[in-house]
Amino acid sequence: MEYILIIISAVFVNNILLSQFLGICPFLGVSGKVSTAAGMSGAVTFVITLATLVTYLLQYYVLVPLGVEYLQTIAFILVIAALVQMVEIVLKKVSPSLYSALGIFLPLITTNCAVLGVALTVVTKEFTFGAESHMLNLGQSIVYALATSAGFALAMVLFAGLREALALNNVPKLFKGVPIALLTASILAMAFMGFSGLV
Repeated sequence: MEYILIIISAVFVNNILLSQFLGICPFLGVSGKVSTAAGMSGAVTFVITLATLVTYLLQYYVLVPLGVEYLQTIAFILVIAALVQMVEIVLKKVSPSLYSALGIFLPLITTNCAVLGVALTVVTKEFTFGAESHMLNLGQSIVYALATSAGFALAMVLFAGLREALALNNVPKLFKGVPIALLTASILAMAFMGFSGLV
């Protein structure tokens, strides 16, 4: 039951983009096409999940035993930067079209606050309802990371679909481009507020 609550909360109630406002740069920058938004979501999902796993292990098996928890943010940023470089190399070889479509936004995953935000949330948030081992917490943390990534992907693809539909409509000249995108994002965020009492 705990896992279901974590999933529903991370995807709908506390959506990382629409409720916590983390990861807004790719949300506005890469959401012009559904295909690009889906590709970016896949890359972010991979990085968030892997970064959560590595930073959790780093926190509880290196930083805490050594008593250097104050290095947490710097260590997490270094881990995320290394993982993004790995994703960039893999995408360049596996899918050159997606690599070129993402362009400058792929290296920006390194500074995407959503990735660091999830990694920090996992080591500070209590998922357990009692005294349980770290390994169970690790499982819950991975589920949280995957669910948060799914919420990121859902918001990105929905927003990209709305922006594609808006491109076909007659939008007043004053609202074309960024203004209509921001208005659409705010309406989408209000729609997700309807899930606030769910969990």
